[in-house]
Amino acid sequence: MRPGPDAECPCAWVPGRSLRECCGPLVLDGVLAPTPEALMRSRYTAFVLRDADHLWRTWHPRTRPAQVGDLDGVTWLALRVLDTGDGGMNEADTRGTVTFEASYLADDGRRGVLREHSRFERRAGRWFYVDGDELD
Repeated sequence: MRPGPDAECPCAWVPGRSLRECCGPLVLDGVLAPTPEALMRSRYTAFVLRDADHLWRTWHPRTRPAQVGDLDGVTWLALRVLDTGDGGMNEADTRGTVTFEASYLADDGRRGVLREHSRFERRAGRWFYVDGDELD
């Protein structure tokens, strides 16, 4: 079930902050993310909401697939940002990284944690997800 705009934002950047106050404007209204971390959190939220549109829009044109794959089969449970590198709000910043872990529950009952070191690039004033390395 998709959380309403007043539900707590799935990214949990600020505990208790609603989707409307946090990632909602980026995911639902197309507001641009000011930093790679904000973009990564909005993309996590889009996975929770199964919003393939936001994922596709925020994927770098050089690396994005023709279409985002099936988002069913996994329930995302929690996000934890482990590290960020570069990529601030300064327009001169063109690259950034975010290392995170996201826990999930697969439809078959299997629990897991995805750990990734993600790379982002700013293009025409917008941050885009480029790619990432899955970590053990």
